[in-house]
Amino acid sequence: MKREFKESITRAVNNANLTGALGKFSEAYKVNRAKAYEGMDFEALRGTIADRKAYAASHLDEMAERFTANAEAAGAKVFRTSDPAAVKEYILKVARENGVKSVVKSKSMATEEIHLNAFLEANGIEVGETDLGEWIIQLAGQKPSHMVMPAIHMTKEEVAELFSKEVDERLSSDIPRLVEVARQELRSKFLKAEMGISGGNIAVADTGSIVLMTNEGNARLVTTLPKVHIALVGIEKFVEKFEDVVPVLTALPRSATAQLLTSYVSIITGPTENDDGSRKELHIILMDNRRSEMARDPKFKQALQCIRCGSCLNVCPIFRLVGGHVFGSVYTGGIGTILTAWFEELKKSDDIQGLCIQCGNCKEVCPGKLDIPEMIMEIRRRLVAEQGTSLAQKAIFGVVNNRKLFHGMLRAASIAGKAFTSGSFIRHLPLFLSDLTETRSLPAIAAEPFRDRFARIEQPKGCPEKAVFYAGCLIDFAYPEMGASLVKILNKAGIEVVFPQEQTCCGAPALYNGAWDVAAQNAADNIDALRADEATYVVSACPTCTVALNHEFGKTLETAGRTEWLEKAKVLAEKTVDFSTLVKRLVDAGRLTLKEGNELGKITYHDSCHLKRTLRVSEEPRELLQKAGYQVAEMFECDTCCGMGGSYSMKLPEISAPILQRKLHNIKETGAPLVAMDCPGCVLQIRGGFDREGSKVEVRHTAELLAEQVE
Repeated sequence: MKREFKESITRAVNNANLTGALGKFSEAYKVNRAKAYEGMDFEALRGTIADRKAYAASHLDEMAERFTANAEAAGAKVFRTSDPAAVKEYILKVARENGVKSVVKSKSMATEEIHLNAFLEANGIEVGETDLGEWIIQLAGQKPSHMVMPAIHMTKEEVAELFSKEVDERLSSDIPRLVEVARQELRSKFLKAEMGISGGNIAVADTGSIVLMTNEGNARLVTTLPKVHIALVGIEKFVEKFEDVVPVLTALPRSATAQLLTSYVSIITGPTENDDGSRKELHIILMDNRRSEMARDPKFKQALQCIRCGSCLNVCPIFRLVGGHVFGSVYTGGIGTILTAWFEELKKSDDIQGLCIQCGNCKEVCPGKLDIPEMIMEIRRRLVAEQGTSLAQKAIFGVVNNRKLFHGMLRAASIAGKAFTSGSFIRHLPLFLSDLTETRSLPAIAAEPFRDRFARIEQPKGCPEKAVFYAGCLIDFAYPEMGASLVKILNKAGIEVVFPQEQTCCGAPALYNGAWDVAAQNAADNIDALRADEATYVVSACPTCTVALNHEFGKTLETAGRTEWLEKAKVLAEKTVDFSTLVKRLVDAGRLTLKEGNELGKITYHDSCHLKRTLRVSEEPRELLQKAGYQVAEMFECDTCCGMGGSYSMKLPEISAPILQRKLHNIKETGAPLVAMDCPGCVLQIRGGFDREGSKVEVRHTAELLAEQVE
């Protein structure tokens, strides 16, 4: 990442006003959104939206032709173009033909996308934003930090300062007074403007209608008071039929601001009369700007299902810390990363794509069913394909792809690291490595890796079932006790455990850095080593590795052109199961018994991102721990990322550290002396964080706790 970009991150995370405002909103949003969707089938609703938006996106030319015919039949003038410059020239031409000197605008991200305000002002036309948030950032000389709430990053005190300068009066931060000032100032703009410019939340092909959703009523004034109205609409806003409007109207306010509905819904079909009896000019500009190209791309066509609610920003742990001015260009957050790569250019997303920690929160709440993390991964892949990898990454991946060399270096690190090891932790590292232990301790490399320890474990003979254990690097070389616990539990259920010595890195580090060829080789090596066709199960106690085995290997190999491995990858995926799911099945089937009557005290549980959001596992470990005798006390934001993100915590420690601190605080607030989790990466992050601050809270993998209670 560029130095200036890293500096902007540091400034953002140390801005107490910014992180405070975004933090309070995100906390309230999650609770209020849940209430807003109470009694509704969100999955069914977003399935409907995704289907209807996907249909429109795959028939863009047809939608545009039908919309144009119907809108023009109703009296509107429709202009369609792929060129943002042509959009601006068209608007300027209409303005000059009508003697326009003053324009009022309602909130429109499409106009932000083409930098319309600066263009009009450079041509002598006064532009007034009338959405309260947009007016605030216009006065501040900033760009929106959120698609729905453009001034969410600003405090009421900062707004009062801006308004005071605008009206030349010392104003307090009393919100009703500030709103009154805004109303007074904006009213004159509405009355003198000769042209109103709006966007459009929805464009209905069958009726030629534009649908606008607002909370302040300014859009109605923008579209009715001036004699000329121009609506700039991206062609991704199409739906086919009028009935398709209802699902979007239902989901957008609930997802955007956790409201049941917006204050105003305006449906514009053709021009209306002005006060003097003349007919208003209504111009509708259908802007492409690479949207048609996106619709033809199999990896990114789903992005056109976005309804611009901003819910992906509202739940993003990174956006909550850095805000939109760091995490985006015109469009911000995860979806902003994708739109920046398309509407501007791929290399413009180079820095911001690295902000995504791949926690999957956004995918879970998106009403358009966009897989934003997957698309960001594809951006990374294309950036690597276009720009190549750095020398440092090439060296690292070269080592990882050589199993013997990789494992040999880990063994050597166990010996070399003794000088920096205290107990089971590395608390200080020298020179340029010192940052790695600044906010958390690191686990010492085990003196004996699991692969060596496994050979001494006696297993039951003649078992009818065989489980291949995929340990992953952390369990193998840092936490062998977790692996031993898993073997003990499965043996108790009458399952023989096999540990192929040839298994190596699952490829996640390479994959998440865009190096798909490297990840594909890791996949092929592991498929060959694990021999899933000879096993009843392939089990892992690391969710990231489990996801790699049963979700990523096939896609990675196919993308890399290694199709000869696809059938074996499919067999491996079908056999792969995470630890807690398998143990829950065994307990339910009566094949595994946990000691009864135990009262082991209170614990809390942290959900790892991959386990809950990709593997859809959250209740199983809790039920197992309760059966074992633990009282599970739920922590606040139990399923929010701990900030580990694999190599993310090393690349962006300034973001990882405050996320970790929030997680540690939430754990301690439960009063539980012990926190359980199913991910060794989360154990590394959270255990290291507690050790660094000297806390006595114990951090354990679920497998370790259950192994102590099996009969």
